[in-house]
Amino acid sequence: MIKAMRLRTQLVLLQVVIVLVIVLTVGIAALWMQENQIREASQDRMIAVAQSVAQLPTVLEAYDDPDPSAVIQPIAELIRESSDVAYVVVTDDAGIRFSHTNPERIGEPVSTDPSVALSGQMFTGTETGTLGESWRVKVPVFGDDGDVMGQVSVGILESDLRADFLGDITVVLVALGAATVLGVVASTAIARLVRRRIYGLEPEEIRGLLETQEATLHGIREGLIAFDAEGRVSLCNDAAARLLDLASPDSAIGVAAGDLLDDDLAGLIDDARGDAVPQRLILSGERVLVARAAPVRVHGREVGTVVILMDRTELDHALQQLAGAQSLTEGLRAQQHEFANTLHTLGGLLELGETDAAMRMIQRNGDGGAITHLDAHDGIHDIEVAALLLAKRARARELGVALNVTADSYLPEADGGSADIVTVVGNLVDNALDAAGRGGSVTLRVIERDGAVEIVVDDDGPGIPADRRGRVFTLGYSTKGGSGQRGYGLTLVARVLERSGGTVSVSESAAGGARFAVLLPRPAVVSGRVSSGAA
Repeated sequence: MIKAMRLRTQLVLLQVVIVLVIVLTVGIAALWMQENQIREASQDRMIAVAQSVAQLPTVLEAYDDPDPSAVIQPIAELIRESSDVAYVVVTDDAGIRFSHTNPERIGEPVSTDPSVALSGQMFTGTETGTLGESWRVKVPVFGDDGDVMGQVSVGILESDLRADFLGDITVVLVALGAATVLGVVASTAIARLVRRRIYGLEPEEIRGLLETQEATLHGIREGLIAFDAEGRVSLCNDAAARLLDLASPDSAIGVAAGDLLDDDLAGLIDDARGDAVPQRLILSGERVLVARAAPVRVHGREVGTVVILMDRTELDHALQQLAGAQSLTEGLRAQQHEFANTLHTLGGLLELGETDAAMRMIQRNGDGGAITHLDAHDGIHDIEVAALLLAKRARARELGVALNVTADSYLPEADGGSADIVTVVGNLVDNALDAAGRGGSVTLRVIERDGAVEIVVDDDGPGIPADRRGRVFTLGYSTKGGSGQRGYGLTLVARVLERSGGTVSVSESAAGGARFAVLLPRPAVVSGRVSSGAA
């Protein structure tokens, strides 16, 4: 198996390739521009020389002499040497030379076509003449009457141009080589820096860590949500999205905490800046969550906050069910003792022949104990609510509080929709039992009519002052003493009603305590009493 190339090597090679491509591209462009500049500068110099010779009065006057070359040749050679060109050739209108670098060529026709210049136009280009291939300029010589008398040809050998180009290219190549070396050194340093920033991990190791992180984050049941230094979500797992009722974990990324979370959870994040916050109970919608927040520090610098969420709703429900089962068990045990005592008493009365007294005792205890006291004549036909009231009545007996259900209470069976009623009734009754205290009484009235359930809970406790009635549904607010988390029951009631479109009001009860009146919409109500009547 071929071992994969190390990340550092890959980075160095990739950056070296990029540097070489850039250097070669820049070098080729620079050399091309340099060659063009050399040619343009040479062309400008040749044009200037040719035009100055063609307009020189001495040269123009020499055309009328019997031997023009005697005047023109010395002038042409002097200008050639001073202007650093290969040749300056002056001809007549037939192309016969009056000057040349080689005096033996004077009087001979030129070796290249002079027609362009003799036609009155300037020619620029590369041609091969007696001195070899050259970059040349040809300009016409005009007389006083405007006619073309001849031409002036000025040229620079291509070999000289190449020599100039090669002389300049050395500097360019040295600069490009230095840039390449610096690029390779910088690439090596950058690769070392990148590797140090990723803790020396290879791509396969990084991929494995990310896959493990994803599997871990989205596999645990606890919710985990992380925020950056600006308070925006940077990470959210599936459990957190479920507990916070988010559409998906990805939908939360980049959202500010205040726009995503309830006020109590957002406040927990603010409290965690600088130091960890002990776990506390919070409400998210209608869920009871255990939340813990702590700052995230990297190399001693705080970069964000992480929050861990655990759902306690199911645990609270299980604890309530366990408490109800224990209450029922204790009630049944007490009822067993009551029945045993009653049977012993009846047995003694019958042995004594006191049949009338035995009959009176049977009539007096006909309703049985606390568990059987809540039956059909109470009008509560919904099995879930009836079971709840049985448990609450047993708890009320333990607390020494009388829990009464009004005679006009009526709640038919339903194919669902009882969970909200159980939540509201359970929390309101618990609140009333605590408020009434030992020796007190609580009255519950539940009536279903027109697709809604009216729930009224009265107690004879100390009541709630008028100026505090609006605060009892605030999270964490409680008039009860002692330690522990309090102030969640009524907040949960308010959130259930807000979701379902119900209402709640607080006032003074006839017994002097508090009265909570709730109107809760109830969908899909199927009344057994109405159905049987319709049949």
